[in-house]
Amino acid sequence: MAVLPILITGDPVLHTVASPVTVFDDALSALVADMVETMHAAPGVGLAAPQVGVSSRIFVFSWTDDDDVETSGVAINPELWITPTTVGEADEDEESEGCLSIPGERFPLRRAELAILKAVDANNEPFEIHAEGWLARIFQHEFDHLNGILYADRLEHSHAKAAAKAIRKSGWGKPQLSWMPGVDNLDE
Repeated sequence: MAVLPILITGDPVLHTVASPVTVFDDALSALVADMVETMHAAPGVGLAAPQVGVSSRIFVFSWTDDDDVETSGVAINPELWITPTTVGEADEDEESEGCLSIPGERFPLRRAELAILKAVDANNEPFEIHAEGWLARIFQHEFDHLNGILYADRLEHSHAKAAAKAIRKSGWGKPQLSWMPGVDNLDE
């Protein structure tokens, strides 16, 4: 297993729809293991393959809720169903979100409260998870990555402007920029 560099917004793979996984082999298992190690080293609660430069429909996740119940795994070729998002301005305290591909920044974003994730694991075994709250948010965030969407693309106008300014100020928004978890001092 190895920690992989995480791409920063602006790299084309982050802004492109990822391809379905068709081969389930040792290389896929190794990629999944590396993604899990990278997610934990970052640290993060989710990581999509495009974030490590692989344009494949894969994401890993690990979330521990307020009752200390951990939900973790890998979703390959996922489908995601969500409830309608409530109307109104996102709450900065309760709905702020970050992204390992826009490190160190957080902005409020309204997401659907409930989600159903259907996918297969690294052994091509199907599974389904009904999620709510932050786990549902994690699934939506990572699923967006597979469709070339970063959370900053979904922000309300005033927050989108602030995110764009932070990205410009950091010198991001261009290809081939990355950071290395455990080496570079960047926080989600």
